[in-house]
Amino acid sequence: MAPIGRPLRHFLTLLDLSPDEARALLQRAAELKRPVRDGERFDLLKNRTLGMIFEKSSTRTRVSFEVGMTQLGGHALFLSSQDTQLGRGEPVEDSARVLSRMVDAVMIRTFEQRTLERFADYSRVPVINGLTDRFHPCQLLADVLTYQEHRGSICGRTVAWIGDGNNMCHSYVNAAQLFDFELRIACPEGFGPDPDILAGAGDRCILMQSSVQASENADLVVTDVWASMGKEQEQRQRRQAFARFRVDEALLENAARDALFMHCLPAHRGEEVSAAVIDGPQSVVWDEAENRLHVQKALLEFLLAT
Repeated sequence: MAPIGRPLRHFLTLLDLSPDEARALLQRAAELKRPVRDGERFDLLKNRTLGMIFEKSSTRTRVSFEVGMTQLGGHALFLSSQDTQLGRGEPVEDSARVLSRMVDAVMIRTFEQRTLERFADYSRVPVINGLTDRFHPCQLLADVLTYQEHRGSICGRTVAWIGDGNNMCHSYVNAAQLFDFELRIACPEGFGPDPDILAGAGDRCILMQSSVQASENADLVVTDVWASMGKEQEQRQRRQAFARFRVDEALLENAARDALFMHCLPAHRGEEVSAAVIDGPQSVVWDEAENRLHVQKALLEFLLAT
């Protein structure tokens, strides 16, 4: 349960944090990252348990949360849909009632955002969005921390999102609101972000149909796979639709001279990004991947520590 005297908090989208909380969380993530390099460990979450429910498979999400809990002195419990009654049709509400009496927090990686929200509605402990088809907020915390480490504050900068208007794109829309940067979104017609999510960001976000126009003098260029998990059957159709939305050397040269490139991984070299870009000097994807660990430690401490 939430610490005594503190209201129960969930992290279902980036907008569950205020701008001040988000900045403080990233500062704390940077602090927690440094001691790990010196071999130190903390017992900030000693005897605390994180239940991790995976209806979608993962590498980075599972490893980062599990290692993060270990580094903070706690324990993470992996639960796939095959391992739980959720996979046999138990109502989400019943699973939430039971699990939240046994663990201190729950991270869920699933398909529908509404599944996550229903679980949170009946949970007695904090619930964290490890990814849904609609949002991927933990990844955005890692992305902003990575930009901050390499170039300073992202406030006032220009970010170009190239590709599918998917869960990552939606979370970048939220991030533009939370961290106050301009987001240019270049998607093929018919593959743009949800209009309601886009409208919430006001003038911070601009929807374009030209990747060249979106990337012009951008400080950060970001992309993702053309067919997200669960949409693999659309791969052939999407490969044709997205052909003009590949991040290659020419597109990156159109951005600012010191622009960075990010991708949440896994990546398909030769499709949404060229090998020369993702493996090149402007790519910070490996720092970005590592930072999932550190921002999630800060998030767990924020939600759980007394």
